[in-house]
Amino acid sequence: MTTPVPSLAIVVPCYNEEEILPKTLGVLQALLHDLISKSKISAASKIYFIDDGSKDATWSLLKAAAVEHRDVVGIKLSRNKGHQNALYAGLCTSTEDIIVSIDADLQDDPQNIEYMVDEYLKGNDVVYGVRSERATDTFFKRFTAEGYYHLMRKMGVDLVFNHADFRLMSRRALNALLEYEESNLFLRGIVREVGFPSSVVEYQRQAREAGESKYPLRKMLSFAWNGITAFSAIPLRAITVIGLISSLISFGIIAWVLVTRLFTDNAIPGWASILLPLLFIGSVQLLCLGVIGEYMSKLYSESKRRPKYHISELISHNNKP
Repeated sequence: MTTPVPSLAIVVPCYNEEEILPKTLGVLQALLHDLISKSKISAASKIYFIDDGSKDATWSLLKAAAVEHRDVVGIKLSRNKGHQNALYAGLCTSTEDIIVSIDADLQDDPQNIEYMVDEYLKGNDVVYGVRSERATDTFFKRFTAEGYYHLMRKMGVDLVFNHADFRLMSRRALNALLEYEESNLFLRGIVREVGFPSSVVEYQRQAREAGESKYPLRKMLSFAWNGITAFSAIPLRAITVIGLISSLISFGIIAWVLVTRLFTDNAIPGWASILLPLLFIGSVQLLCLGVIGEYMSKLYSESKRRPKYHISELISHNNKP
């Protein structure tokens, strides 16, 4: 009995990518045709482009491509919902046997998708694209990114080192992923929770050929903090430790104030005994309240159960506008 050739979906979230999009489309279509000619995937394979509320001509380009090409599907979200939600929308819309997610900027070399398909054919449900080095990054970005992965591991979060969102998932792995209904999406962490046999494909990340990075420092820090608070309770437990340490230091300050007041003539009446404990305890309380507030805000957003996205248009060759 021969094994059926699987169909492949390539899911590509896009935000203001009009400069690179024509090349991305050409590269991914050529890749599909090559894999089909090698009988590794079926002719029913498709590329899903998701426009995440772009402000440039991204959607008009996607719309034209979807109408012209049978292997292209264009999905327009009603507004900008962020990279993770746009990616999730594409995953939910796809119907193929295996699904690869990749960014539109071509920094993750699409040629590695063939190696991912090979790993799937060996029996792996999840194949992670992992950067072998970070030569194209600045020192600051490389240092902070690798430090973040190490920090997440220290906090007990199971992440694949140097893996972002370039991965292959089988249909059963994706179906399991879609059972996770949390609003605060951190897909690279949730995929590890799914389990199933997995493997790694290493690659060298390329420099961006056109356009600008959609993750400036502010968004990178926000995304990193979201990942920590979504998968680790250690910041909350750290509050207990901070409270204990601050209590010990406060007792030490109290002892010093009493010794100074009772056994020396150096005490300034009312200064040390009020100002130092007040500043110390006040700063610790504000820090702890901030961490607790972050977790409370996540509980608040999860409790509302709002939809992660709304699709305003879905265009394909068989479903023309």
